[in-house]
Amino acid sequence: MRIGVTGASGFIGSALVGALEQRGDQVVRFVRPTGSAATGDVVRWDPARQTIDDDDLRRAGDFDAVVHLAGAGIADKRWTAARKGEILRSRTESTNLLVEALASSGTAFLASGSAIGFYGSRGDEVLDETSSQGDDFLADVCGRWEEATTPLTRQGTGVALLRTGIVMSQNGGALKKQLPLFRLGLGGPLSSGRQWLSPISLVDEVRAILWVIEKKIIGPVNLTGPQPLRNDEFTKVLAQEIHRPALLRVPAFALKIALGAEFATGAVLASQRVIPKVLTESGFSFENPTNTEIVTSSLRA
Repeated sequence: MRIGVTGASGFIGSALVGALEQRGDQVVRFVRPTGSAATGDVVRWDPARQTIDDDDLRRAGDFDAVVHLAGAGIADKRWTAARKGEILRSRTESTNLLVEALASSGTAFLASGSAIGFYGSRGDEVLDETSSQGDDFLADVCGRWEEATTPLTRQGTGVALLRTGIVMSQNGGALKKQLPLFRLGLGGPLSSGRQWLSPISLVDEVRAILWVIEKKIIGPVNLTGPQPLRNDEFTKVLAQEIHRPALLRVPAFALKIALGAEFATGAVLASQRVIPKVLTESGFSFENPTNTEIVTSSLRA
């Protein structure tokens, strides 16, 4: 297939591009302008300026599918008012620009990024794709991110909303930041440790995205493993896999001081017990279905 990918150099995007190319698909990367002529299969665009190179689009031709993963990192910087605005704009502006470009093309399908942050922090409630939207900052971001795809849906283009959970790999995401402490024996549960986590291995994240675009699954799709677990359980599994103790519980007040109260509460300490109902019912089979397998896989990927 001919697949367009935004965010192709990111943590998930680079793994996805590798998998697409390995199976023989033609990948067209959406990249920032460099001032020089485009070479290879790329489309130059600048979401902040709402510009996209029409010549590159014409040269690229129609896509069988586009996977949209671009957006500023949620945990890269402290959540100041300016940073929160950047997080929101980087998602809505890029989606608006992409949707406008694809609306006049023959693209058959868009798999647009989102996150389980859509649901907010919900305690012990089991959440699937039919669950309501939450009411915190990340829920608002995800809701507006998803709404930006509406023009394509209205014109009949298939759109999947990829609500990604905690993607596990030692080379990116939350685990990359946690591992050094755990390997020093300084890891431990966060606050009470009772909050729910919904992880997925990087391998299954990529396999699930490929599955969604192959099957043309429309609507919200939770990209999480089949077994949510509590933070203290995750801590125990990770410590066992790297053969280190993890006894130092991190109090909530320390996280709020170090990271900012809103980020600590809305992201790090959020409780999200999410299940991948749509994936499972569509026949998707996880390569790493158990939490031990997810952690083991993440230490290799």
